[in-house]
Amino acid sequence: MEEYNWIDINPVFIGGCLSVRQQHMANISTAISDLPPEQQAIRNKCFHPTGKFVEFKKEEIEQSIPDRFEQMVRIYADRLAVKTRNHTLTYDELNKASNRVAHSILTQRDAGQEPVALLMEHDAPVIAAILGVLKVGAIYVPLDASLPHSRARFILENSQASHIVTNTNNLSLAKSLAGTANQLINIDELDDLSDENPCIGVIPDDLTWIIYTSGSTGNPKGTIHNHRSVLHFIMNHTNGFHICSHDRLTLLYSFSVNGGAHDIFSALLNGATLCPYDLKEEGFTHLSSWLIREKITIYHSVPTVFRHFLHNLTGEEEFCHLRIIRMGGEPVYKKDVELYKKYFSNDCIFVNRLGSSETGSIRWNFIDKATQIEGTLVPVGYSVMDNEILLLDDEGKEAVGNEGEIAVKTRYLSPGYWGSSDLTDAVFLPDPAGGDERIYRTGDLGRMLPDGCLLHLGRKDFQVKIRGYRIEVNEIEMVLVESPALKEAVVVARENDLGDVRLVAYCVPTGKTTPNTGELRRFLRKKLPDYMIPSAFVMLDAIPLTATRKVNRKALPTPSNLRPELNAPYVAPRGAGEKELARIWAEVLSLDKVGIYDNFFDLGGHSLAATRVISRVINTFKVELPIKSLFESPTVADMAVVITKNMAKKVGDKELAHMLAELKSLSNEEAQRRLAEEGK
Repeated sequence: MEEYNWIDINPVFIGGCLSVRQQHMANISTAISDLPPEQQAIRNKCFHPTGKFVEFKKEEIEQSIPDRFEQMVRIYADRLAVKTRNHTLTYDELNKASNRVAHSILTQRDAGQEPVALLMEHDAPVIAAILGVLKVGAIYVPLDASLPHSRARFILENSQASHIVTNTNNLSLAKSLAGTANQLINIDELDDLSDENPCIGVIPDDLTWIIYTSGSTGNPKGTIHNHRSVLHFIMNHTNGFHICSHDRLTLLYSFSVNGGAHDIFSALLNGATLCPYDLKEEGFTHLSSWLIREKITIYHSVPTVFRHFLHNLTGEEEFCHLRIIRMGGEPVYKKDVELYKKYFSNDCIFVNRLGSSETGSIRWNFIDKATQIEGTLVPVGYSVMDNEILLLDDEGKEAVGNEGEIAVKTRYLSPGYWGSSDLTDAVFLPDPAGGDERIYRTGDLGRMLPDGCLLHLGRKDFQVKIRGYRIEVNEIEMVLVESPALKEAVVVARENDLGDVRLVAYCVPTGKTTPNTGELRRFLRKKLPDYMIPSAFVMLDAIPLTATRKVNRKALPTPSNLRPELNAPYVAPRGAGEKELARIWAEVLSLDKVGIYDNFFDLGGHSLAATRVISRVINTFKVELPIKSLFESPTVADMAVVITKNMAKKVGDKELAHMLAELKSLSNEEAQRRLAEEGK
């Protein structure tokens, strides 16, 4: 491994030429992809201030992830590997923890390519579990604890996972999900096992994970990857962003999605520090201070999260260590770049990228403060090493002109979908020339600009991205029509003024009685995860059709901002505090009004919206509340009581009456009565 140690790591592009030393750095970049000079100049600034960078060489992808990780352990044993609120693990400590997981699996079964499910929180132990599963040559299957029981059971059964690795906090849930074929391993009870490397011969063609996404058949589908393909796109990330052992990377994505896996291995296969931050638990209020305190150098999220994060900034924050802001998973707009220019330093680079679960990153666009964006949509950029982009027509042939369906030709694609050769064969095509490359049809539309930059134009089918999750709307429609109250349903994605995408369901009732929004949401929550629940429901007498009897999606009406019909009747706020809370909820949910007994989630709220509400409540009422408080107290009336109790704890019982009067959300007598009912 060759280490480059530059003192001056901010090259200047002068007169169209690079200095000799800058040309040496550019040689690494040129080996990765053929970029225009402006892109090359920006990317040559993407170095950690230490100037140290170790190139990830092409031949190093011909190994396994555990081999590469154990190499990092030997080099950086005492360097920090994972830092969370609850855990701080060096590379040596993380390696030993993962080895204990590996040996626990080996006590119950032989090494080999069997799926193992992981059911844990967004924290360091799950990282150790991932590595432990890979060390025995097994395939990890991430399970999000918030999934509906039926969906989690489907994933377990479809993947044929032999074991569930969990912890004490999730043991009860794991037991309820486990069938006779699933054995449980509690990661909190492995202290007596060996922490030596198991030394299992894992090869590059072995599978690494099965990560499930929404499927058009009505059930989720599992995308698989092997060690070689994962190491290939980590190689591209490493060399493209010059990731080094001094970097500190965010893990804002769930470990159960591909974006999370990319961040985990981008850090841990380079000796860098991985910093998981659970947005569902922590929210946005303290994200900026956390980034500053943890000296984060590389930030990665979907644009929706990025916008909500910036909404909480004052402009006085100084992100002096942040050198890369990386976007992906959703469209990026010119206004996103303008926000980046407003809030971050001149040394920070903004990167827009295009990729998929099946391909990893296939395009990226490096942007600095001098970059000018033409039009509203930010292009996804230029080629990534070993990924050829084709634009195809409806017949699968190369399109005439510069617009068509985006297809990727490479030898480093996903092998396909777990246990589904039909789905695999539909989108993964052999190389027409008979080589060892394959072609993946993404279903995305694109236009190639004259300089080779790709503009992403959206989907050609009914797949959408919501907060970074890939969703087949057909799956939601099929679940909706299972409701006895509905006979037809169409789901579409609509974008609001902020650029955020939300799902809208158009439904035709079966009879004279129309189901209300709360009833439909509760029905869907039993079968679908949070991010697949529509934000709005519109009832129609009939679905509009085209002349050819297909759904006329353009004729579907725009949903109103009126408060939806719920089981609870509308009750207006009674005082200044409740009025302020109702106003916050209405603005976040884009509704005309909110009643004090309306359930936040029945109104269309979701986990990301919950973080926005709690952030505004904290700033408005000057209290400290966890995100879970909204899940536990999901009405304005309940939240008013929570705020009152929180303020009372801060000042003591003697000043409670004064604080109640100041809050003015309830009359003194009513507040005291409700506080007594709460057990104060």
